[in-house]
Amino acid sequence: MRNLFHLARLDDERLLLILRGGDAETVIEALRRFVFRSRVKLSVANGSLAGDAALPLHDVDVHDDIVRLGCGSHTMMFGANVSGDDAWQREQLREGWPWLPDAALNELLPPALSLHRLGAVAIDKGCYPGQEIVARLHYRGGNKRHLHHVALSKRVDDGALLQRENSEFVRLLNVVAYDERIEALAVISDDITGRLGQHGEKIVSDDGTDVQLLNTWPA
Repeated sequence: MRNLFHLARLDDERLLLILRGGDAETVIEALRRFVFRSRVKLSVANGSLAGDAALPLHDVDVHDDIVRLGCGSHTMMFGANVSGDDAWQREQLREGWPWLPDAALNELLPPALSLHRLGAVAIDKGCYPGQEIVARLHYRGGNKRHLHHVALSKRVDDGALLQRENSEFVRLLNVVAYDERIEALAVISDDITGRLGQHGEKIVSDDGTDVQLLNTWPA
């Protein structure tokens, strides 16, 4: 996956794309090649993100230049003057809403992030680039890595690749620290997940980070 983002229709003539990782200018430059009508304009929207009270999944509310995107148990709010604590990031993590750090860009396929669970990709219809691969991996079981919610024994950078015995062990995505706890979303191969699922067992990476499985989502 090159990019992951929220896409919201603000009105009949405006769409807002909120990146979940990556650089806005780079994405705009890549999209320009697909602009065939002079009336289409691409620009960077300056603003910040915060959390808000829950809205139904995929609902969009626009008021006073603040955009609220429903995520089910919570709301992601975007605007020039929004503020709030980081509790919404914990909600995102626990609900399995991944972010893609730079280290994970161009590396993962949609099934590894369980994106169809969020309505982010379609498995049974297309056509879009890569749709056939996505469907084949889903229906034929070819994908061997999946998204998981894990606890860590120490702070690790977003996007870090943990190794065990010098082999890839866990690809971390977004890492959130709070109340002396450290949790993360991670993409883990199925054989390792089977071991993590045994009675809350922890597995230690080569750098001494304990990894414990808290939750998982279907492929």
